[in-house]
Amino acid sequence: RVQDAKLYLATFAAVLGPLSLGLALGYSSPVLAELREAAEPELRLDSAQASWFGSAVTLGAAAGAVLGGYLVDKAGRKLSLMLCSVPYVFGCLAIASARAAWMLCFGRLLTGVASGITSLVAPVYISEIAHPGVRGMLGSCVQLMVVTGILGAYAAGTVLQWRWLAVLCSFPACGMLLFMSFMPETPRFLLNRNRRSEAVAALRFLRGPHADHDGECGQMEAGVQEEGLSLSELKNPSVYRPLLVGVALMFFQQVTGINAVMFYAETIFEDANFKDSRMASIVVGSIQVCFTAVAALIIDKTGRKVLLYTSGIIMALSTALFGLYFKMVLPHQNNTSNPDVWMILNSASPGTGSSMSWLAVATLGLFVAGFALGWGPVPWLVISEIFPLKARGISSGACVLTNWVMAFLVTKEFHDLTGFLTAYGTFWLFSAFCCLSVTFTAFYVPETKGQTLEQIEAYFRRS
Repeated sequence: RVQDAKLYLATFAAVLGPLSLGLALGYSSPVLAELREAAEPELRLDSAQASWFGSAVTLGAAAGAVLGGYLVDKAGRKLSLMLCSVPYVFGCLAIASARAAWMLCFGRLLTGVASGITSLVAPVYISEIAHPGVRGMLGSCVQLMVVTGILGAYAAGTVLQWRWLAVLCSFPACGMLLFMSFMPETPRFLLNRNRRSEAVAALRFLRGPHADHDGECGQMEAGVQEEGLSLSELKNPSVYRPLLVGVALMFFQQVTGINAVMFYAETIFEDANFKDSRMASIVVGSIQVCFTAVAALIIDKTGRKVLLYTSGIIMALSTALFGLYFKMVLPHQNNTSNPDVWMILNSASPGTGSSMSWLAVATLGLFVAGFALGWGPVPWLVISEIFPLKARGISSGACVLTNWVMAFLVTKEFHDLTGFLTAYGTFWLFSAFCCLSVTFTAFYVPETKGQTLEQIEAYFRRS
């Protein structure tokens, strides 16, 4: 709609942060091989340093989630997004100008802190400025821009040297700082600070001059509580129930195995005779972008729960097939002989036939498409919708912290898990978690399609 043009502009400014987040996540994949063989000895990464270079973003993001939970309530949504562009830019410049391995990891840590803040604040900002008719679509753009950033880092990494790629990664954050300076603060935050005239002005910008600004302001004011959140209020169902739902959604998003599958995507493609592993990453990234875009376009029509059901069932099926693939390819692998399943897989694969390799590639594509359709974008959207205004900062912080900590643990402990359960046992465990996620969605996740944030809050208060 024409009258939503400025709303879309404000959303675009906010999702430049998630685009930076995606670039930060995708940066390590194309440059690690380059840094392992760097001409300067002080920049050459050994295995331990490469591991920290890859995981520093998740650790920084866990810290950023805590900081973001504080900032979003104290400084506001708009200013928090503007502030997080600073560690993005400085982190990228620290990497680009690095003269030692510790500077590389420090730069990654800084971009991680910014990523943690962004992953919390951007969904909250968008959910609070959007009206119910487009909130699902605009909220899903957060994850769409993350996967676009990852794909962009993969693609740019094929033509740019690692220092120039780091410089390129700083551009969206600079754009966010510039564009957000012209965007309004969210009306709900302004009303919570008793700044009604500014809230009406923000609505006039976002809805156009002919909307009923005072009427919408009145609806928002009914859900605004001026006092802060006290510990005693954590016993209130309107606070603890959405918090438990949000934390569980973030937990399930990670234990369905997305990071483990993506970690071994290149090896799966190589086994199927895709010799250019970088191109394989671009293929996987493209699948993510396409299906996340599909989710964004249909989420306001289908609803959140339908996409979570569909996504969970697809992922449960594909991880079960992954387990079957490993069971057939590695029939003699026991639990303790060697946790590095891919070393064995690569030595065993010539006798397995190309059909088995193509089964793995097809299953990988199915899993990534399934994740992108539901469990990728929807949890981020739902946690931006379900919390009462006074608990939005601390509750969102707890959820984002859960997500990043679980991402770190799943990635870091996956090798140990395959050594203990075998490769096929690990993927069957992921399949079981996918089935649990569908069950959890059926019984505990509310459908928020078409409802205002105040109506969602009232739902939890009545429960």
